[in-house]
Amino acid sequence: MPEAQLASKVDGSRLTVALGGAWTAETAGDMEPRVASLIAQGGSPQSVLLDFTAVQRLDTLGGTLVRGIEMAFGARGIPVQRAGLSQAAAAIYAEIADGLAEPAPPPAKPKPVIVQGLDKIGEQMVEAGRDLVALVSFFGEVVAAIGSIFTGVGRFRLAAVVNQLDHVAFRAVPIMALITFLIGGIIAQQGIFFFRDFGADTYVVDLVSILTLREIGVLIVSIMVAGRTGSAFTAEIGSMKMREEIDALRVMGLNPVEVLVLPRLMALVIGLPILTFIGNISAITGGAMVAQFYGQIPIDIFFTRMQEEVSQRHIWVGLIKAPFMALIIGLVACIEGMRVKGSAESLGQQTTASVVKAIFLVIVLDGLFAIFFASLGY
Repeated sequence: MPEAQLASKVDGSRLTVALGGAWTAETAGDMEPRVASLIAQGGSPQSVLLDFTAVQRLDTLGGTLVRGIEMAFGARGIPVQRAGLSQAAAAIYAEIADGLAEPAPPPAKPKPVIVQGLDKIGEQMVEAGRDLVALVSFFGEVVAAIGSIFTGVGRFRLAAVVNQLDHVAFRAVPIMALITFLIGGIIAQQGIFFFRDFGADTYVVDLVSILTLREIGVLIVSIMVAGRTGSAFTAEIGSMKMREEIDALRVMGLNPVEVLVLPRLMALVIGLPILTFIGNISAITGGAMVAQFYGQIPIDIFFTRMQEEVSQRHIWVGLIKAPFMALIIGLVACIEGMRVKGSAESLGQQTTASVVKAIFLVIVLDGLFAIFFASLGY
């Protein structure tokens, strides 16, 4: 490709600028400082002639540089003429001149803060709707995978379920027991502190027992599982997605939902009720110990009153919620893992989204169950 050429000479009171070679994107970087030098040192002639006779190629970037010469001298009130433009170069240069002559569009006026807030809310609502549709669609894939196992097309992977159950439930027992123990103790301490003013210390037994069995036990355990296990599921599946291992499973004729998702969902559905039961026992134990040492309510009296006042329906109300919350946590965690792209940033974003969405849906589901049981008077 010929190089671009730029030469200038003063003929009387006219400055002639001779252009040659290829004025294209490839040569623009070299010619830009020379054009700037010409504009700075061109002085103030009475007229300027741009001679395109020796120009072999001209594109928009090269023509823009030449147009810069013309506009710089024109801004000083010096007339500029053109000569030697071929038909093709003239068409390109005319387009450049028209484009640079158009005034820049005025900046858009910023929207009022209220409108911006409403826009953001609308975008979030639309995104939430898409997430809900995706969640239902993914649940359909899970149901189809379960159906393939029952029809003999798929295969039930017991070893994978047991392995996931070990990670989801058994290894989580210490932290779940500790957290629920502390929460039970805090509820008992606060209850005794306020009930004491009314001489109703023993009602702390009802508070701790019913609140733990119906709400706090399953809710705290579910939130902990969403943060501990849900994030792990998203990170594991997301890492496999980044390394194209999920695509490899499809190439091998295996269904990723059957191989990766079903064992995790089944482990959660089995493990979360177990953790909830352990969490309930731990929270009530913590409440009983605090009642013994802080409220001077003997442990035997605590459990005797609990047996008298707390019916089995409170136990079942809490345990019935656990499998549904486990299903929500597992679905959200796995679908967010499937959404991971090819970067570590995407993995971090989807893991964060998994935990936030799972906790939000768990709380919403708990509220719906509360309304449902209240309407039944249960």
